Amino acid sequence: MKKVLLTGFEPFGGDDVNPALEASRKLTGWTQGEALVVTRAIPVVFGEAIATLAAAIEEEKPDAVISVGQAGGRAHISLERVAINVNDARMADNAGNRPEDQPIDPKGPVAYWSTLPIKAIVRALQESGIPAAVSNSAGTYVCNHLFYGLMHYLAKEGLSLPAGFIHIPLLPEQAAKKPGQPSMSLDLVVRALQLAIEITLR
Repeated sequence: MKKVLLTGFEPFGGDDVNPALEASRKLTGWTQGEALVVTRAIPVVFGEAIATLAAAIEEEKPDAVISVGQAGGRAHISLERVAINVNDARMADNAGNRPEDQPIDPKGPVAYWSTLPIKAIVRALQESGIPAAVSNSAGTYVCNHLFYGLMHYLAKEGLSLPAGFIHIPLLPEQAAKKPGQPSMSLDLVVRALQLAIEITLR
């Protein structure tokens, strides 16, 4: 049986919930054809995030990896195209770290492309009535940090498999406390991730 590793970040920035973690929990043990979804919670901490993901890959030996994070202000599912080699935090992470203009890996390349079929996933989501688009910036916070760390780890280990990062909107209960912020229901986010997994496995 094939295995898909799906990761979601823990809450951060004063929130007591993170839609990425809640959605991944909903998909723990979900099967698609001959594939099983396994999940991991990722700390919103520079360095620890990548170490946690690397350990999960070593343990699970997945056939695909999809990492998920929340993106306040976005109203759609964002398929990230590229991860860049920089940590530049607009606020401290959950351990109080706030790096500025620092490379994730001083010896690593400037950037990595996602190896997920991002445009095919976007088309499938849009055809299903789910707002989605390709994004050309995963930011410079822990989401991009993890995305870059994921692709760098796979490159160093010589692992060729579909992998990448998806940003999702806030949940309605989060947006209710932040006037003007768009949101998306957890059920719709879960359905979007199911479709992303299905397309990736094809």
